[in-house]
Amino acid sequence: MPYLHGPPEPQAHPVPWNARTTHSSGQSFEQLRQGSLQTGSLFEDVDFPANNTSLFYSERSQVPFEWKRPGEIVEKPEFILGGATRTDICQGELGDCWLLAAIASLTLNEKALARVVPQDQSFGPGYAGIFHFQFWQHSEWLDVVIDDRLPTFRGRLVFLHSADHTEFWSALLEKAYAKLNGSYEALKGGSTLEAMEDFTGGVAETFLTREAPQDFYTILGKALKRGSLLGCSMDIRNAAESEARTPFGLIKGHAYTITGLDQVDFRGQKIELIRVRNPWGQVEWNGPWSDSSPEWQSVGLADQKRLCHAALDDGEFWMAFQDFRAHFDKVEVCNLSPDALQEDALHRWEVAVHQGSWVRGSTAGGCRNFLDTFWTNPQIKLSLTEKDEGQEECTLLVALMQKDRRKLKRFGADMLTIGYAIYQSPGKDEHLDKDFFRYHASLARSKTFINLREVSDRFRLPPGEYVLVPSTFEPHQEADFCLRIFSEKKTISRDLDGTVDINLPEPSQPKPPEQETEEEQQFRALFQRIAGEDMEVTAEELEYVLNAVLQKRKDLKFKKLSLISCRNIISLMDTSGNGKLEFSEFRVFWDRLKQWINLFIQFDVDKSGTMSSYELRTALRAAGFQLSSRLLQLIILRYADEGLQLDLDDFLNCLVRLENASRVFQALCMKNKDFIHLNINEFINLTMNI
Repeated sequence: MPYLHGPPEPQAHPVPWNARTTHSSGQSFEQLRQGSLQTGSLFEDVDFPANNTSLFYSERSQVPFEWKRPGEIVEKPEFILGGATRTDICQGELGDCWLLAAIASLTLNEKALARVVPQDQSFGPGYAGIFHFQFWQHSEWLDVVIDDRLPTFRGRLVFLHSADHTEFWSALLEKAYAKLNGSYEALKGGSTLEAMEDFTGGVAETFLTREAPQDFYTILGKALKRGSLLGCSMDIRNAAESEARTPFGLIKGHAYTITGLDQVDFRGQKIELIRVRNPWGQVEWNGPWSDSSPEWQSVGLADQKRLCHAALDDGEFWMAFQDFRAHFDKVEVCNLSPDALQEDALHRWEVAVHQGSWVRGSTAGGCRNFLDTFWTNPQIKLSLTEKDEGQEECTLLVALMQKDRRKLKRFGADMLTIGYAIYQSPGKDEHLDKDFFRYHASLARSKTFINLREVSDRFRLPPGEYVLVPSTFEPHQEADFCLRIFSEKKTISRDLDGTVDINLPEPSQPKPPEQETEEEQQFRALFQRIAGEDMEVTAEELEYVLNAVLQKRKDLKFKKLSLISCRNIISLMDTSGNGKLEFSEFRVFWDRLKQWINLFIQFDVDKSGTMSSYELRTALRAAGFQLSSRLLQLIILRYADEGLQLDLDDFLNCLVRLENASRVFQALCMKNKDFIHLNINEFINLTMNI
C-alpha cells in the first residue's frame, strides 16, 4: 500500500485555534505584540530570559553563548521559507534527536503543523520580536509565547537550525518547547512519541518490528495516509552503544523519522521500500537501496523522480522494508484519533479524561505486588453500557500519562514506571478495599509497567461495570497523572475518590449517676477531684485527666495526648462557650472517644503505638468519614510523620477536627440555607487549613 508524502500546496493562513494563554502577564500573544509595537521596542520574555538559566540547570556552558535575534544573525531572516518541510530540521549541539524526529514527522501533516506553528507571524510587517507556538498538554492546548533571541556561537545557531540559514521557524519552535519544559537542557533524551503527542494530542502506539503483524507494511502506509506521526529507532544494550554507528551507517539509540512508503519494480519483482530520515541532516544507511546503491540503476528514471531519489548526504534515505525490519527494533506511531491501524473503518470516538495524583502516604500505593497499599491508589469506575456496532463487546483505549516529569528534571525527578489494571466492579459506588484485591484478579491490564511518559493499550470488554486502577510500580512514588479513556460508544466514568460522605451518629445522652458503671464512677471521681465543685475543666486539666485514665489501659501503647488535642476537644464539646468542659459534656464525648481508641488499636497492626497513613482511609470510614483523596492527602500531610505513621494523639486530633468541621457545616446549612455556597468537601478543606 504505497504512500509518499508530496510537497505542500499553498494554503491561506488559518485563524489560530483557541489555546490557553500561559504568559505570566496574563496577556495573549496578540496583546503582547501590540504592546511592543506601540512602545516601539522588541519584545523580551521575562518568563524565559536570554541567559544561562534558560539553557542549563545542572551544567555550565562550555562556550560563551551569545543570544541574538535572527535579524542580527542574517540580513533578511524568514520565518518559513518555501513551506515548512522535513529538510528544515537539522540537529545542533543538544541531545534532542527525539524532538527533532517528531518535528520532521509533524511537517508531513499540514493541518497539525499549522496548529503547532501558527501562521499569523513573520519577520515582515507587524514584527515585534515575539513569536508563539501551541502545544497539547494533559488534555488542553497551551499557547507559548517567546521572544526571538536565540543562543549562538560565533554568529551561528547552536541548537536546532534549518538547512537554509535564513529560515528560523524550527529554531524558534525548539525554543518554545524548551520554555514549556523549563530549559534547553530538559530536552536532552526522550521518546519521539512524547513530542508527537504534544504536537497533536494524539494517541500513541508502539510496534516492535520483530513482533509486528504480517501486514505491518500496510499498517504503516495507513498511518501515513491518516496523517499519523511515525518515528523509529534501534535499541541499545548498554550506555557504550548509545549513538554508536553500525557498519551500515545507522546510529544506535538514535531517533529517526519515517517519511514515506512506496514500491518499485526491480528485476520483475515488487520491492517494498520505506523512506527514513536522520534528524542530523547527514549520516545515512549505506546498504541496499541507499542513495548510491547499484539497485537504483535498475529503476526507471520516472520512478526515481517519483521517489525523489537523489544521491545527497541530507540525512534521508530509502531502504528495503525487510532490511528495515531487520535493523530497526521499534516503530512509534502517534495517531490523530484512536482508530486502530489494523482496521479500515474510521469511527467517532468518545473520550473521558481524569486528572489525578499519586501522593506518598495516601494514594501512592504501587502495583498489585504491594497488596497492603495497592488498594489506596486512585480508582475510576467505568460503565460500559453500549456494544460496538455489530459487535458483542466494547472497545476501549486507555492511555495513562505522568505529568510534568521533564519539567521536574531540574529537581532530580525521573520518569516513573507506571501502568494500570482493570477489575470487574462488585457493584459498589465506593473505594474498593484491600480484601477485594486480595481475592479478585484483574480482567485486563497494561501490557507492562514501563518508565515512559505514557502507557496505552487497547481492550475489548463485554458491557458491564469496571474499576480501573492507575499506579506506579513501586509504592510511595509521587506524581500527577492524566488518564484518557477512549471508547466507540459513550462510557460513563467517575472517580471513586472524589466524594465526601459524613455519617456521624447523634451524640448519646449522658447516663444519670445511679446508672454508671464502676469504671465510669471512678472516672467521675477523678474528674471531680481535678475540676473542683463547678465540675468544669480547662484544656490543661483535661489533658491530665485523659492521660491519667488512658495510661491504665494495657492494650493501648501511646506517649501522651497533647494540649492542642484537648483544646480541640473542648472546642468541639463546649456548648456554653466558656472555654471549659463540663462533666456532662465530656461524658457525651467519652463514649465517642472510646470508639476512636478501639479503632486505633484495630489499625495499629504491629502494636507499635502508630497507624500507617495508608490505613487512615479505612479507619476514618469506620469512624463515619468517607473523604475525597484530595482531603485525605491534606490530612496525611498535616498529621503523619516522615515515616507515614500517625500516633494516637495525631489520630484523635484529626477526628476531633473533622467532626467539629462537619457539625459546624451542618449547623450553618440549617440556619443559612440560601447563603451556603460551599459543599462539605470544600468547607472541611477550608477549616482543616485554618
